[in-house]
Amino acid sequence: MNETSVPAIVPADPEANIGDLLAIRAQETPDRAIFSVPDGDGWRDITARQFETQVIALAKGFVAAGVEPGDKIGFIARTTYEWTLVDFALFYAGAVMVPVYETSSPAQLQWILSDSGAVALIAEHEGHIASYEQVKDELPLIGKVWRLDEGAIAALTAEGAGVADGEILRRRTLARGEDLATIIYTSGSTGRPKGCVLTHSNFVELSRNAAKSLEVALREGTSTVLFITTAHVFARFMSILYIHAGVRTGHEPNTKNLVKTLGSFKPTLLLAVPRVFEKVYNSAEAKTEAEGKGRIFRAAAAVAVEHSRRLQEGEKIGLGLKLKFALFDKLVYSKLRELMGGNVEYAVSGSAPLGPRLGYFFRGLGVKILEGYGLTETTAPASVNLPTDIQVGTVGPALPGVDIRIADDGEVQVRGINVFKEYWKNPEATRAAFDDGWFRTGDLGSLDEHGYLTITGRKKEIIVTAGGKNVAPAVLEDPIRANPIVGQVVVVGDQRPFISALITLDPEMLPAWLKTHGENESLTLEQAAKSPVVRAEIQRQIDHANTLVSRAESIRKFTILGTEWTEATGHLTPKLSIKRAEILRDFSREIEDIYATSGDTTTNVSIG
Repeated sequence: MNETSVPAIVPADPEANIGDLLAIRAQETPDRAIFSVPDGDGWRDITARQFETQVIALAKGFVAAGVEPGDKIGFIARTTYEWTLVDFALFYAGAVMVPVYETSSPAQLQWILSDSGAVALIAEHEGHIASYEQVKDELPLIGKVWRLDEGAIAALTAEGAGVADGEILRRRTLARGEDLATIIYTSGSTGRPKGCVLTHSNFVELSRNAAKSLEVALREGTSTVLFITTAHVFARFMSILYIHAGVRTGHEPNTKNLVKTLGSFKPTLLLAVPRVFEKVYNSAEAKTEAEGKGRIFRAAAAVAVEHSRRLQEGEKIGLGLKLKFALFDKLVYSKLRELMGGNVEYAVSGSAPLGPRLGYFFRGLGVKILEGYGLTETTAPASVNLPTDIQVGTVGPALPGVDIRIADDGEVQVRGINVFKEYWKNPEATRAAFDDGWFRTGDLGSLDEHGYLTITGRKKEIIVTAGGKNVAPAVLEDPIRANPIVGQVVVVGDQRPFISALITLDPEMLPAWLKTHGENESLTLEQAAKSPVVRAEIQRQIDHANTLVSRAESIRKFTILGTEWTEATGHLTPKLSIKRAEILRDFSREIEDIYATSGDTTTNVSIG
């Protein structure tokens, strides 16, 4: 199959805007809790009516402060209840939010605010203001600057007390479906971020159709904790979908507190990027290893994967496997479920490939991961696995109202209700992004006979060796990254005689692993990179990855770096995707060192 088209379930409404989703929710179920906020050791519910009342009051504050319909307002803050409150207050005031990642550098902040034409800035705390202060002379359009931690919401609410309800109703209903709802800048894994113009219809029609398609996972009583950044399109779309579907949402801006938060909130649904699921798995493995029970955990993981695979494939599950599964459910799986709060039934994964191993493993725990696929330009999801038909290893079928096709060169192309309007003030890039109305994603993939999509790599990331062999890095990188002590991995070898890899170590997982393997747990990353035991472990993982590809595609040499790749170093995006171009540039010397010596057998090289 080269093309699939799924008709919209919900008739389009060209007059509807995002604000309507909240207004309808507050009208239809005014007393349903759609948010919970921390309150002592527990949580305090906020109903749909209460939330809309707060939204209207804050929108009045923006009006009183001089915000006009269509004004672009920059917003930099962590993932909290206040984030979504501000989001909808700006919609109700007729303004356009321009979100900025709270980890953005001053230069990135300056670019996004200046390119978008923002006239005001909302920031959460002093750190964000400090970034703004460094570049404010280059931002003459910015007038008002508000700080959430200095009581901006309360002050604006008080300032707007005299604004009539009718003015907010007028502003809320100004935008039609085709109008600009937000400008979200790409995370910048390659080059300068481009502003994606997303319309009200992109969010409204996609929310309404996704809610129908995923209604089993979004039924009444569903609750979730948002902890990935709402500045990214993935969480931003889901936060809007949750309001439309009436899902009760809590927030946790600090992922170090996530286990405690999940334990008290007890969500039924989670939204995460694959790295989070990897951390859960690796932490469990490291903990059991430290307790001398590593062999039991690995056996339990293997049983979970095999049990789930057989279920999906419709194969017979023998008595032996059933008994092992039941035993491990009591000994291992139930404890991991408790780590996630005990009630998680579904999880949505996106932004990067999850990999079949983790998909099967979590399904074995009783957590059905709905892996999906999309980009900023597609308002997040273009496809997602259905709760009633999960095919691990794929990113599911197209959502209703979305068409997907595979071009002759293998590129995944998308059109439909979710596709963005244009790149802000960049007609050349917009023209280049489309092929006869189809958005060119830049990703490579395939469709099976049922219309389920599998992503195999990025066009720009395909490595062509000196021998002419095409290599998709993800096929090798994903299984290597599955090792608990591996932080990140980048496969290299373009126009080189063989494939090699740059490896970083995970500073959180490393100490416990070192201790259980007879090494000094206080070793620095630089010292660990030179450890024969560590290098042997990485070699073992690479040997495993090499079994998945031909010899021409296999990794012959690798380098363990004595440093991390993070957002702060400029090597990861806010959604934790690697910035391949920056890594290849910044570690060009290390790459040259790999190829400076002859030979084609895998070598352990460590760079401090």
